[in-house]
Amino acid sequence: AFAGADTWATTHTLAQAIKKVGGADLVLCGKQAIDGDTAQVGPGLAERLNIPYVTCIRKVLGSGNGVISVERLMDDGYDTLEVKLPALFTVVKEINEPRLPSLKGKMKAKKLQITPLSAADIDADPDQIGLKGSPTQVVRVFSPQPRGERTIISGPVEEQVEQLVIELAKIL
Repeated sequence: AFAGADTWATTHTLAQAIKKVGGADLVLCGKQAIDGDTAQVGPGLAERLNIPYVTCIRKVLGSGNGVISVERLMDDGYDTLEVKLPALFTVVKEINEPRLPSLKGKMKAKKLQITPLSAADIDADPDQIGLKGSPTQVVRVFSPQPRGERTIISGPVEEQVEQLVIELAKIL
């Protein structure tokens, strides 16, 4: 029932499942999937859950009193943010260093039981899930050609605004 879903149908399905289990204080998603490569599921899911989201988290710095401090990866470095819970984060691969599980961990994992949920279990509208509920399909994934040179404007805000106006006037 869930196969072939685009981001619209995927976010509907995930939101229904999260609501069915009673919500979540923190939802973690990858930056993007490798099949559609759209990076829309995390933000779309946050919108459906009506919670704030932050993309490209590379490090969790700490938490307490319903707030998490994080570093968000940017083109030219990173931002440090404090985010009130509940929230959704998309994370980049730098967030974690994979490690092998211990023998005790492997044995414990073998004993765990995961209960699959059907569309009916999560009260999902059949017309909103899977391929049937998907208004879009990814035809091709590619990296766009670079647009050329970029300019970083720095300095006091007033000077940045003046320089931005000058740069925009050159291209308009």
